Amino acid sequence: MAARSVVALVSVAEVVAGDLADHLERRGHDVRQARQPWEAESLLSAGGIDVVVVGDDVTQAEGRELLKRYGGEGGADFILICRPRDLVDKVLALELGAADVVESPLNVRELAARIGGLLMRRGRNTQELIVLENATVDLRSAMVMHRSGAEDQLSPGQVALLRLFLASPRKVLTRDDIIAAAPAENADAFDRSIDSRIVRLRRKLDTETITTIRGAGYRFDPPRSD
Repeated sequence: MAARSVVALVSVAEVVAGDLADHLERRGHDVRQARQPWEAESLLSAGGIDVVVVGDDVTQAEGRELLKRYGGEGGADFILICRPRDLVDKVLALELGAADVVESPLNVRELAARIGGLLMRRGRNTQELIVLENATVDLRSAMVMHRSGAEDQLSPGQVALLRLFLASPRKVLTRDDIIAAAPAENADAFDRSIDSRIVRLRRKLDTETITTIRGAGYRFDPPRSD
């Protein structure tokens, strides 16, 4: 199993840090936090950090100093949070090699997506994303991210069922196919329970891509990309 990616949060506002850490940890990342720049020195000097998020509770000079010491080639990717209209500080950070600079107040989900993009470029992304009509599914973390911003957790049985459909697009799967390849999570799952499993999965995914073929079974029709 590949090592988990590590994200360090340095002097990030407490409410943002809590929400961001929860968001990242549920997606399989390790999160470490340092409240003060001097605590960050010990954390970052130990190595093993993939992405560092520096909050705007530190001065821009302190953030740039951390970037110069621990970023760059072979180091962590840095995201600096700055206050609006700090254009000069933003440009300086980017010129020093910051991977990204974002303004506060910020959206935690957007920041998490930016972190995910950096991890992907480092070859450390642990996501396996499936895009449906109204939601995106991360199969590895079993998370459903709705366009509304709400999130749902898939059960192991639902992940197995969705993987089965993804492996057989536009193919009719019989009830026997489903029972054999994606058994339910308890001993009460007989033929008549398949309908309810499909209904629950459709509802959680908010999708119409799984179609009931009367008298035959079920078919997954991937949504169009246009």
